[in-house]
Amino acid sequence: MGGAGSDNRAGRDTGGRWRLSGLVKRSFSLAGHRTSVALEQPFWTALAGIAAARGQTLSALVAATDAARAPGQPLASALRLLALQESRGG
Repeated sequence: MGGAGSDNRAGRDTGGRWRLSGLVKRSFSLAGHRTSVALEQPFWTALAGIAAARGQTLSALVAATDAARAPGQPLASALRLLALQESRGG
């Protein structure tokens, strides 16, 4: 199983982050609890740019997004929507 072009296994990338089928998983401390979020690398890149433009760390941006998201909305979805909104001049 898993030929030369197939790499859907979980494992760490060169930055020490977990990769799951194209997703990069990062851990954060939100409201005193550790949580992990898995997003595709282009979203992490966009979010890092948004954080930098706002003078925030990525952790602070994730925490603010967590605090502002609608009840029941997954954090990963809220972060993807933030990246999309900002890419549209938000």
